Amino acid sequence: MALFKRSLPVPQLLAADAPNGGMYVEYDRDTCIGMFQCVAEWDAFEKDTDAGKAVLVDSDNREDDVFVREVPDGAELDAKFAARSCPVDAITVYEDDEQVIP
Repeated sequence: MALFKRSLPVPQLLAADAPNGGMYVEYDRDTCIGMFQCVAEWDAFEKDTDAGKAVLVDSDNREDDVFVREVPDGAELDAKFAARSCPVDAITVYEDDEQVIP
């Protein structure tokens, strides 16, 4: 079985409203396989052991199982590490409307 990342449009409204240079994360819960490495890297992610998936706390549901959250000041590296640690690239980091990770 091949795993792939869906190409999704960048949510322009959130990027324009983000105060720290427009950094935000997009999390595809459907792609998540529940390794919870993101939880260890950034406290914005929590374990949902019942579902076997991570949860992006304080996020907006942009479409089916796709959640978006602004990265607060001081959490930029944590957000990037969370995205890099995901073995299936379920987390994408955007800055100023450009995808930076993965």
